[in-house]
Amino acid sequence: MHMRKEKQATARMRHLFERAGFGATPADIADAAQSPVRKVVRMLFKQSESYTPFTIIDPEEYSPKKQLKNMAQNGMLDRESLKTRIKENAELVRDLNVAWLDQMASGKGALREKMALFWHGHFACRAQGRNGLVMQQYANVIRQHALGKFGDLLIAVSKTPAMLQFLNARQNKKNAPNENFAREVMELFTLGRGNYTEHDIKEAARAFTGWSSNIDGEFVFRQQAHDTGEKEIFGKTGAFTGDDVLTMLLNQKQTARYITGKLYRYFVNEQEDKQRVDTLADAFYRSGYDITQLMESIFTADWFYEPANVGAHIKSPVELLAGMRRTLGVQFDQPQPQVFVQRTLGQTLFYPPNVAGWPGGKNWIDSSSLLFRMKLPDYVLKAAEVNIRSKDEADVNAELLAKRGKNQFTTTINWDEFEKPFQRVNDEELPETLATYLLPYPLQPVQQQLLAKTLKPGQTHSERIRTLTAALMSLPEYQLS
Repeated sequence: MHMRKEKQATARMRHLFERAGFGATPADIADAAQSPVRKVVRMLFKQSESYTPFTIIDPEEYSPKKQLKNMAQNGMLDRESLKTRIKENAELVRDLNVAWLDQMASGKGALREKMALFWHGHFACRAQGRNGLVMQQYANVIRQHALGKFGDLLIAVSKTPAMLQFLNARQNKKNAPNENFAREVMELFTLGRGNYTEHDIKEAARAFTGWSSNIDGEFVFRQQAHDTGEKEIFGKTGAFTGDDVLTMLLNQKQTARYITGKLYRYFVNEQEDKQRVDTLADAFYRSGYDITQLMESIFTADWFYEPANVGAHIKSPVELLAGMRRTLGVQFDQPQPQVFVQRTLGQTLFYPPNVAGWPGGKNWIDSSSLLFRMKLPDYVLKAAEVNIRSKDEADVNAELLAKRGKNQFTTTINWDEFEKPFQRVNDEELPETLATYLLPYPLQPVQQQLLAKTLKPGQTHSERIRTLTAALMSLPEYQLS
């Protein structure tokens, strides 16, 4: 009986660490299993309280002003310098990508980074051309506000130069309104499709006129480009500004419902429990859109740990890679393979497919990506050579990733740390015990037979742990959390 309770507590903690972060080492899970869920959830929030901005790209060295100056020759833009600068910026975005992945895999502030990854898909923004620095700024904004008030996040991310550029806000002027930004703010960021009219969008676009950024990558409001006339939005009339529109959107309960539903589908289950989401959304609205309060309600709820919600989430490529790294303490010698994995599986940080972000769920799996997903543990754990082309070879990063050795996974793994909780587990119980830490479901007899075949006679206990770990991570169930 005691043994079964212990297993249940371990399975619960594995589920929590997977969903509220990117997994954990078996030692961390075993340690957390000794405490009540509430205490562990509080600890996760405590660990994510502080925030350190990324400073991979030096604002002095790579300021847009300095870049333009370096590219200009006799008052004209030099084409070769421009090409060099675009390539350099793509490399900087790649460095930023890997730095963020390192942060996710480190386990430090995992909940903040997991929330920021969700917001990256929600406030989807794509790196374009000469803008490594503005992508760093955008990443820092979503990381800084990831667990704060949704209203602060909405306003801050809407005013980032990266987002203004991506959604053509700078082309939105009083004599020629551009509706792109106004439409996405309503459809994707707040209300969801069908909860506004075309008239609301047209009028809101007028309110957002004048929103822009300067050459130093700072938000500016250009008064002369702003339409000061009266607008009619959501049945109200006034000389509204862009900030007024965001306030109006936050005042609508539908925004709380839309955001809560999306968070529930991402962190709990793609099949929404309407009543549950309605209750959470009401509390979210009443709290002034307090993200921490909402997520704490989710992670401490008994229903979060119900069997129907365990193993119901298909790991995104970034979750899969960061999770494997976190669990085993994996370090890559080179950055390229990590970007290669993301691109091959269809989720490259800072390159969402479009304004709606990554669709997620079953969309992560197709015949080519599934094969690569199943082989990934072998590539990572055995430093194998990969013979597969990544998707989107025409992407701006393709050139960078075409360097010699891009597909050679040279890794270091912290096996000593990983093996600690299994040192005294007898050989017979080893597969099932390892599975409790690595898989969302108990092992089936057919899986146990499969695992037994991977073991070789005369293996040491440590070798058995490593062989079984690689085999468990290659099972389809490891793709779920």
